[in-house]
Amino acid sequence: MNFFPGTSFRKSAAFRCSLLAVCMAGIVLSLAANIAAQTRPIPPAPSLPPRIEPVPSLPRIEPAPSLPTGKPVAPTMAPAPAQNARRGATHASICGNPKVPCKTSVTFQPNDLPFRVPEKAVIFDTELFYAIILKSVGANDTDCDVFVPESERLQTQALFPDHKVFASRCADPETLFYTNTSPQHRFMAVYAGTTLAEANSMLAAVKATGKFPTANIRRMRTGFNGT
Repeated sequence: MNFFPGTSFRKSAAFRCSLLAVCMAGIVLSLAANIAAQTRPIPPAPSLPPRIEPVPSLPRIEPAPSLPTGKPVAPTMAPAPAQNARRGATHASICGNPKVPCKTSVTFQPNDLPFRVPEKAVIFDTELFYAIILKSVGANDTDCDVFVPESERLQTQALFPDHKVFASRCADPETLFYTNTSPQHRFMAVYAGTTLAEANSMLAAVKATGKFPTANIRRMRTGFNGT
């Protein structure tokens, strides 16, 4: 006899609630597991090793042909250029002091500026030197009668006994040429050394005479016409 009416009903209701709670808990756990599985980070794909390019094939080097034994082969020399035609020529030194004998194998004229030419030497011109241009006269290439008179050159030489005074003539195989001068003039000059300091000192000495107001320094070479 049930002294507590409604008790069985309450028990069955409680059981049903417990069962419902268990079911709900199972559903929640299942949903949580699915969500965790979906949100789990995907591991990165393994990196592939770098691609190795094939080494290009090198051209084959053929061995040099062997030379025949016997006399060694001399190397082939390229022909010398035309400007080397005067190879071996040297620049002669000037005999600038008329008081000192000039050791040369060539006979020079009194108006020439002599230079040293050894026996059997190949000489085309001289070393560079300085001169003081004292005077010049106009003349064309064919007028060989126009030049500074020898008498005037000798008078000027007396003013500078230690330095050769020389005078140019027209272009002729028996005369000398002088570079850095006008072919339309014949000139008279005095040797002034191989350095600019010597030339400046000589120019001062020339100016001091008061006889050559237009005197000026000129750097030049001399040599034989026709060489």
